[in-house]
Amino acid sequence: MLNQIKGLHHVTSLASSASRNNAFFTDTLGLRRVKQTVNFDAPDVYHLYYGDEAGTPGTVMTYFPFPMAARGKPGTGEVGRTYFAVPKDSLDAWAERLAGLGVAGLGRDTRFGDDRVLFDGPDGDAFALVGTEGDERAPWTGGGISEQMAIRGFQGADMRLRDEGASAELLKFMGYEEVDRKDNVIRFKVPGGNAADTIDIETLPGASPAGQGAGSVHHIAFAVENRARQLEVREALIDTGYRVTPVIDRDYFWAIYFRTPGGVLFEVATNEPGFATDEDTAHLGEALKLPSQHAHLREKLERVLEPLE
Repeated sequence: MLNQIKGLHHVTSLASSASRNNAFFTDTLGLRRVKQTVNFDAPDVYHLYYGDEAGTPGTVMTYFPFPMAARGKPGTGEVGRTYFAVPKDSLDAWAERLAGLGVAGLGRDTRFGDDRVLFDGPDGDAFALVGTEGDERAPWTGGGISEQMAIRGFQGADMRLRDEGASAELLKFMGYEEVDRKDNVIRFKVPGGNAADTIDIETLPGASPAGQGAGSVHHIAFAVENRARQLEVREALIDTGYRVTPVIDRDYFWAIYFRTPGGVLFEVATNEPGFATDEDTAHLGEALKLPSQHAHLREKLERVLEPLE
């Protein structure tokens, strides 16, 4: 069993409009845009990152906004809902705020004792605000939301699968422990993690496979401290039979990828070097930063990419 993984690093999804996506996460949810760059494989598409002040691993939601992308079809073989942690006594205020802003998909529920506000993003992406206590992560308040209710980062996410067996064993191999189960949902937590430590598996044996599109999670990334720990994880996964990519330099972290038995794309990403490698922390996300291989495209990209506020 591995002990290098400390919880989530980031979650990456697809969107249909960069400006609408940016407004939702920075204005509606009050997160900080910590980086605006482009997709390594499709440089005419943004890669936008939102999180706390520094883009700390475990707080960062990222998006590939493909203009006018068709809406995804929810189903099995995907991450279904992503959970953000907020102070427990702020849920009523959040429900009122989101309703006042016309956010879709609003609801309330309780899962494994956690009270939650459910809501949808601009492309139908499913989220929850989870009322937590004792989360000591410092929130970003520059978005105009008070410290008393601001998002602390992720609590976790759920995977919707036709069969939980092999994916549950994978999570256990990655260091997660089963802590509860009810009906068709099993909860896993990684001990000693970074507070973004929860994965729920929701088993839906009769559901159709998901169809990826705007609002779909493209991949979910797990955090390791550094490249040495990442290489240990990679070797162990390969020894177990997984097909894992070589280490890929993503400028702000190093990444490896592999497909889970349930069809979800997993990434293992390093906490190093972080988002301040090419701009000062005080000005994160303000300027378009390009990977070196796309630097020669700057003039064209600044002309074609949708302007962001």
